[in-house]
Amino acid sequence: MEGVILKKFILFSLFSVVFLSACSDSEVETMSQFGNEIQEYSVTNQNDETVTDEDMEGKVWLLDFIFTNCATVCPPMTANMTHLTQELEDQGIDDYGVLSFSVDPERDTPEALSQYISYYEVPEDTEWHLVTGYDHDFIRSFAEKNFKTIVAPAPQGSDQVTHATSFYLIDSEGTIRKSYPGLDQGDKGFPVEEIVDDVDSLTAEIDNNEQ
Repeated sequence: MEGVILKKFILFSLFSVVFLSACSDSEVETMSQFGNEIQEYSVTNQNDETVTDEDMEGKVWLLDFIFTNCATVCPPMTANMTHLTQELEDQGIDDYGVLSFSVDPERDTPEALSQYISYYEVPEDTEWHLVTGYDHDFIRSFAEKNFKTIVAPAPQGSDQVTHATSFYLIDSEGTIRKSYPGLDQGDKGFPVEEIVDDVDSLTAEIDNNEQ
């Protein structure tokens, strides 16, 4: 009897694996902590233009959290994101954009964000929105609910905000799929090839769905 039950369990498990694989035709596996759609928002970018979640439709997005007065992690994060945009351009990958949410919106005016990104050699055709125009409660909640990460105000006597150093991948339907280290990881370095491959796969899915 136990042998019959075991065989049935094995067959059910195999069927479940095949069924789940058939249900997902994406080459990019969604991390277990994600799979949620990004919440609605309306913010202001470095050009003093309004950007909303609806503007993300039909494109793949890379998203991170930065602030212009950051003295530690943000400059290398932005340098790595810039390197990514250069690699994506070199490979002819379109239908993607970058979103950088400021975690210090009171200081980071559109003018400050515009000046900040001007120091980096971003390809001319890259759609990169550095955004502000909200309060700390919004960005704290936005980071926690969508990306399962924290944004903590600067401690007393400091102007350095605590925030994630990850890059997040969002597909063309607004679903958060993966996160990557935004900084070099010692011997492993920065995972530029993995990110470029994933963006390439998701943008290719857009083209396939349109055919």
